[in-house]
Amino acid sequence: MNSAAKMDSLNASLYNLDFTDLEVRLSEWGESREWTREVWRAVYRQGIGDFEQVTALPPSVRARLADEFSLALPARIARQESSDGARKDLLQLSDGAQIEVVLMQYRRRLAVSEVERRSACISTQVGCACGCTFCATGQMGFVRQLTSGEIVAQVMGVQRELLARGESLSNFVLMGMGEPLLNYENTLAAIRRLCDPRGWGFVERRITLSTAGIVPGIDRLADEGLRVNLAVSLHAATDDARSALMPINRRYPLDELFAALRRYTTKTRRRVLLEWVLIGGVTDTPEQVAALAARVGDIPAHINLIQINPTPDFAAQPSSPEAIEAFTVALDRAGIPHTMRQRRGAQIAAGCGQLRSQMNVT
Repeated sequence: MNSAAKMDSLNASLYNLDFTDLEVRLSEWGESREWTREVWRAVYRQGIGDFEQVTALPPSVRARLADEFSLALPARIARQESSDGARKDLLQLSDGAQIEVVLMQYRRRLAVSEVERRSACISTQVGCACGCTFCATGQMGFVRQLTSGEIVAQVMGVQRELLARGESLSNFVLMGMGEPLLNYENTLAAIRRLCDPRGWGFVERRITLSTAGIVPGIDRLADEGLRVNLAVSLHAATDDARSALMPINRRYPLDELFAALRRYTTKTRRRVLLEWVLIGGVTDTPEQVAALAARVGDIPAHINLIQINPTPDFAAQPSSPEAIEAFTVALDRAGIPHTMRQRRGAQIAAGCGQLRSQMNVT
């Protein structure tokens, strides 16, 4: 596909184009490719929403850009806010499909100052095909892939709002609706566009990509040369238990998954984050923590313990304080680093897919 055909196949959102795409389009108009840098800085660093704001460009170029492309963001149709600083938006895309974005805001007091962190949780698909039983998105099934521009637009929507109050996004995680590694090309294109130093230049190591354990995708990611963080939704360390929670384990069982993680950590020299949702009597047992310690072995990994967010279709009890204490003590004895994820957003159904389900979206 030539460049013109490639760009004609995209929708009118500028967020679907990479830097080279826009250079080519400007050249086809008979304009200087150098204007691309002005556009990229204004769109990604300043978060503009109107090409007329790119005052470094000639009026004719601004008008042509406005005729050809849009900087519109997905329409917000619902918002819920929590007293703990979490905020969830339900967004409607141009075809009517709906996704969710969560903003979590933290303040941590250090010895001489207070550190603020603003982290967005971004979706990569409408729905999800992985079918994890404890996940509201998994209970919906898969609808469609998001384009790279639809992924970028979620991040820029949060950033544009933060910039308006003199703040900026600190981190973002690809942990919302969908499985990023089953929308590999669009997800990686979005990451590269947001990290392009000619535009925003978002820091790669402040991005976390979470997967249910798509082995071919993990192997591909290891070869990308990106410094993003890889998180794996593990949640159980025996195949029977994990397959009951996460049907994707039948396709990529634990032996294959951990072999891929060893290849990944060897190639990238980066540790992985293993996410573990604590479900009373299911994932918090002595058998599971022993199996987890044996699986991890010498893999450079950090365990992120998560208290379960209840969903209507998954009847389970959270782990008791005693079970959590026993679990963490066993990890300490095994020398495996771990943290308990600070629970935020329970008041606003911040688990992915929960707001969409509450709105009875079909």
